[in-house]
Amino acid sequence: MDYFLIEGGRRLEGRISVGGAKNSGLKLMVAALLSEGPLILSNVPDIADIRTMRTLLGQLGYDVKELYGPQRLSLGGTISSIEAPYDIVSRMRASILVLGPLLARVGEARVSLPGGCAIGTRPVDLHLKGLEALGAEITLEAGYINARALNGLKGGRVVLPFPSVGATENVLMAATLAHGTTEIVNAAREPEILDLANCLNAMGARIRGAHSGTITVEGVDQLHGATYSVMPDRIECGTYACAVGMAGGNVLLEGGRMADQEAVIYALRQAGVEVEEETDGLRVRSDGKLRGIDLTTEPYPGFPTDMQAQFMAMLSVAEGASMITETIFENRFMHVPELNRMGANITIQGRSAVIRGVERLSGAKVMATDLRASFSLILAGLVAEGETELSRVYHLDRGYEHVEKKLSACGAKIRRVKVPSGAV
Repeated sequence: MDYFLIEGGRRLEGRISVGGAKNSGLKLMVAALLSEGPLILSNVPDIADIRTMRTLLGQLGYDVKELYGPQRLSLGGTISSIEAPYDIVSRMRASILVLGPLLARVGEARVSLPGGCAIGTRPVDLHLKGLEALGAEITLEAGYINARALNGLKGGRVVLPFPSVGATENVLMAATLAHGTTEIVNAAREPEILDLANCLNAMGARIRGAHSGTITVEGVDQLHGATYSVMPDRIECGTYACAVGMAGGNVLLEGGRMADQEAVIYALRQAGVEVEEETDGLRVRSDGKLRGIDLTTEPYPGFPTDMQAQFMAMLSVAEGASMITETIFENRFMHVPELNRMGANITIQGRSAVIRGVERLSGAKVMATDLRASFSLILAGLVAEGETELSRVYHLDRGYEHVEKKLSACGAKIRRVKVPSGAV
């Protein structure tokens, strides 16, 4: 397994290009199943999860081709299989999203229960209940979801008890080809939901209110191909903003958009980081002198759970005490012991973490535990005295592209050490 070596103490100066959003690109690829296509996507992030999704779509019979490189894909074809097998789905939770499109297109689906980061149970019951409200018959057997709607899905009213992003996306895609009108109440409002709806509308869907919390979908007989660009990754943008905040410096995050991440930018400013919007992106400046703040993760437009670990790393070197309360996932503090190994002073109290800022961190051997936690340890390494060795970076590769190149270009000292296959 590859690992990173990071030497701390260097300011960041320059430009970092924000890639396409992982949490949008995966869903737009799945949307291709609703049409024979082709759906041509640009600004697709070059990450491991995208490659896993390509494998899954190929398993279902779809042809995914690179057009002038990995960031531009053409997706289309005919569905030849209704099964998303365990060996693929277990590697990535987003695989569950093929369930709705398969039901809508061919009336049947067999999808393994999902895997992914071990940051909580994240049950799929909201997905299943939403699809049942559209007329699907669903059973669970031997670790698989078996779903049928042989006479087609029918529009209905889906009320989500919690604004689940995945359930909103699954029901939204299924509803585009359902007979009649569907209303999704208490729908997730994340920018990625709007991105998906805009792509589906470009394919011929009739969707309204995708950023309002109540989505209305008028079913159509079929969708067609389209050309669409994946939105910039607001989580990647916020992550690099934390890097500048900790290390100090002046960096333009090219493609970053303030409207996508107002809660994150507000928190950055409260902690003492300057963030301003420019024509080409977001300008982030910091002298490295931070102050403690309190945060609570919430569904959008609140502070995102996907930024919790990065802010915890940043606040570990801020003046004073901070508290972060995690309300979305019950097991998302696995990075705390690793940060404490580097000299952070963090204690867990139920669903809250109390962070008492320290003057300095020290390099150490640490390991990534999930996607976002992996980058929190890189952030700590950027300011730690000495060398930090971060192992299990395959977690990081699932959602961040070319990390070492982007940071090195701004003055960080970070390199990837490749371990030959089979080496111990």
